[in-house]
Amino acid sequence: MAGLDKETVRARALDEGFSKVGFARPDLPDAMDRLKAFVDAGHHGQMGWMEERMAWRGDPTALWPEAKSVIMLAEVYTPDDDPMVAINRPESGAISVYARNRDYHDMVKKRLKRLGRWLIEQAGEGTEIKVFVDTAPVMEKPLAAKAGLGWQGKHTNLLARDLGSWFFLGAIFTTHNFDPDPAEKDHCGSCRACLDACPTQAFPAPFQLDARRCISYLTIEHHGPVDLELREKMGNRIYGCDDCLAACPWNKFAATAKELRYAARDDLIAPPLRDLALLDDATFRAKFSGSPIKRIGRDRFVRNVLYAIGNSGAADLEPIARLLCEDADATVRDAAQWAVARLGCA
Repeated sequence: MAGLDKETVRARALDEGFSKVGFARPDLPDAMDRLKAFVDAGHHGQMGWMEERMAWRGDPTALWPEAKSVIMLAEVYTPDDDPMVAINRPESGAISVYARNRDYHDMVKKRLKRLGRWLIEQAGEGTEIKVFVDTAPVMEKPLAAKAGLGWQGKHTNLLARDLGSWFFLGAIFTTHNFDPDPAEKDHCGSCRACLDACPTQAFPAPFQLDARRCISYLTIEHHGPVDLELREKMGNRIYGCDDCLAACPWNKFAATAKELRYAARDDLIAPPLRDLALLDDATFRAKFSGSPIKRIGRDRFVRNVLYAIGNSGAADLEPIARLLCEDADATVRDAAQWAVARLGCA
């Protein structure tokens, strides 16, 4: 067991396809206070699970008391194209870069499990692991910063001088004891490009996010109709939003993605709103099989598409919206009626 050192693990992780590796203790002394302030302000919106699991999220040692170390791993998904081009094509939908092909949860988790099995073999009997990819109450970004992968920018996302903004995070909690790496420092300086890029002014202050105004939250997590004030600001963003990530100057150093399955599908690069609006449940599930988009369901996705149609200014899309004014889902009906009204006034 004593022979398993960090550099051996790091080399193996890079061989598995990860882009960067760091080690940290499973504790976040300041996290609970920041998380509580976020929830107390109501900035978590409808994400009740953040409040319900606050004890685990704010303190990794409560999640698994036996863990002695956390191995944090970054996997790059840097796009080949400019993700902001789709924003200027109002009759098409803009889909966040990470969601334009296979679901990263599945791919990163498989890679983590392979690395974890190898670690157990090398470390010896009695070593245990748990792997996490954005689906458990783990604060990956603060842990990754503590492990030296990067720092949380003013937009609250993680970025790194050698990776840019476009990377996923995975975590391996283990009972094996590794010396921690030094934490990364903040390198944002006076820059506020990410804050100024936000279409909905979702940042009350640097390093603070009000999810209730964030387009990623609104298009993915928010149930029911979106506030009228925010619909127009959403533009044609139908799943997620990349504006604050794309604006970061550190992207000039962005690493190239190694995983080909993160490359955008042709049909998800600025897809026509006309086609997406007419998806029924079966065709939606078929089109987005294996995609993270599938998890929000047809109704919420079509709601987003209808908001984009209403913002398009394209009169020829009005008949498409009108077809959905009698949809079985109340939120889709509301979005369709709003789009028809908007286009009628265009």
